[in-house]
Amino acid sequence: RIGACVRESATVARLGGDDFIVILAEPDEVGRADALTQNILRELAEPFRLESEVIYLSASIGITLYPHDAAGMEELIKNAEQAMYAAKNAGRNRFSYFTQSMQQAAQTRLRLVNDLRSALAGGQFRVYYQPIVELAAGRIHKAEALIRWQHPARGLINPAEFISLAEETGLITGIGDWVFREAAHQAKQWRASHDPEFQISVNESPVQFYGDGSTCQTWPAYLRELGLPGQGLVIEITEGLLLEANPGVRDKLLLFRDAGIQISLDDFGTGYSSLSYLQKFDIDYLKIDQSFTRNLEPGSSSMALSEAIIMMAHSLGMKVIAEGVETEAQRALLAAAGCDYGQGYLFSRPVPAEKFEELLKGVST
Repeated sequence: RIGACVRESATVARLGGDDFIVILAEPDEVGRADALTQNILRELAEPFRLESEVIYLSASIGITLYPHDAAGMEELIKNAEQAMYAAKNAGRNRFSYFTQSMQQAAQTRLRLVNDLRSALAGGQFRVYYQPIVELAAGRIHKAEALIRWQHPARGLINPAEFISLAEETGLITGIGDWVFREAAHQAKQWRASHDPEFQISVNESPVQFYGDGSTCQTWPAYLRELGLPGQGLVIEITEGLLLEANPGVRDKLLLFRDAGIQISLDDFGTGYSSLSYLQKFDIDYLKIDQSFTRNLEPGSSSMALSEAIIMMAHSLGMKVIAEGVETEAQRALLAAAGCDYGQGYLFSRPVPAEKFEELLKGVST
C-alpha cells in the first residue's frame, strides 16, 4: 500500500518490526511530501482483511529533508525517527517534520537520563512535604511526600521534568523505594513529636507495581523493622492502575491492606472513573483533582461535581481530599460541602522537612 502511493523511483523498505522507510528521489515529489504523506495515512487506515479477520491500523510518520537537515544516512534516519515520535506524542495517525529543536530536545533528554542514573547514588534527591489540612478544624496531621532533584549544575528540578524519564528507564523503582523509606522515617518522627496518628502520603508509579524487580513487596517488612504502624503511610495511586485489573496489582494492594497501609486514589474524576473499581478495591481516600477546585463557584458544574464526589465517597466510607486549594473562597465552599481535607498553596507550597516542622508549630514560613 505504501509503495502504491509513490512513484517507482522512490524507495520503500522495511527497517524492522513495524518501522518502514520511504525515500523520495524526485524533486517535485519531495515538494508534495505533505500530500503524499496524507495519502499514505489514508491508505493504511483502510481495513486489512487477513483470512476471516479484519485488522485496522494507523501510522505515525516523521519527515526529514536532505541536505537541509543532514547529509549522512544514519543522521537522516535518526532525524526521521525523532519526528515520528513527535507525531506519536501528538496523538498518532499523523505526520511531523524534523526540526532542530527536536534534536536539541533529544540531546537534552539524553543528558538528563545519563545524569538521572547517578542521581540516587549521588544523594541528589530531596523529599519535600505539602500539608494536607483538616478543613473543619484547620489541623495538619497529614502530608504528601513529593520528590525534588537537586541537580549539581541545573539546580532544583521539578518532577514533571524527570519522573516520566525515570519510568521509561526503570529507574523509578529504586527512586520510589528511596522516597517511601525517607517518608517512613519522617512519619515515625512526626508521630512521636507532633501527632501519634500523623500520616504521610507517597505517590507510587504504575511501573512500581509491575515486574519481579518491584520493591514495594518489601515495604510492610520495612515498616515492621522501623517500628512504624502501617497506618503511618498512605499510598497514592491513579485510576488508570485500577482500570487494568492486573492480578499483580491486586495482590500488592492486598499486601498493603493487610499491613494497615491505606490507599488514596489521586486525581479522581479526570480518568476512567468507575464505581465498580471503588467497590472492588479498598480505597480510603479520594482526591478531587485541582481542575475542579480551580473553577469552584456557587452553582457551577465544578461545584456540583465536587459535591457529588464528596457525597458518594462518604456513602462508601471514604474520606475526601481536595487538591489545588488556593483561595479562602475555595476552602469555604469545600468545607461547606463536607470535604474532609484540603491541600494547596493556600496552606503551603511543598517545603523541606525542617520548614514543614515550622508549619506544625504554627510558625509562618
